[in-house]
Amino acid sequence: MEVSLVDFVEEEAGIRAVRDRVFGEEQGVPNSINWDGNDGLCQHVIVRDKDDKVVGTGRLAPCGKIGRLSVLKKFRGQGVGLKLLRRLLSVARESQLSEVYLHAQAKAVGFYEGEGFEIAGTPFFEAGMEHLQMSKSLEKNEDE
Repeated sequence: MEVSLVDFVEEEAGIRAVRDRVFGEEQGVPNSINWDGNDGLCQHVIVRDKDDKVVGTGRLAPCGKIGRLSVLKKFRGQGVGLKLLRRLLSVARESQLSEVYLHAQAKAVGFYEGEGFEIAGTPFFEAGMEHLQMSKSLEKNEDE
């Protein structure tokens, strides 16, 4: 499965379908948090299945915050999330960012630690779930 950097407006329907399913239906995240009005400012990546349907997505804000990383349940455990994260890290490097950060759900901390993210601070609750802020320094010639 290939990860594509896309225009949010052009791919909004597919991105919404994934985030509404994962964050809205599965996790009960309120729409006001899931759809914060910042998508137009962010760079978005998606993965499509063999039927050209969006099955995973994530975004990178200009400030270096990675967020809204989500994969449909049927496609989890197949490396889709890892491909999305690595592409977002590449986009961050191409954008000349020296560091990225994210708010990881507590259950996903190990996933991000595996890609070199480190916990920065104490646990907090966001959308009713425990999260930790994590960050990663980006070296210009770092291999992914």
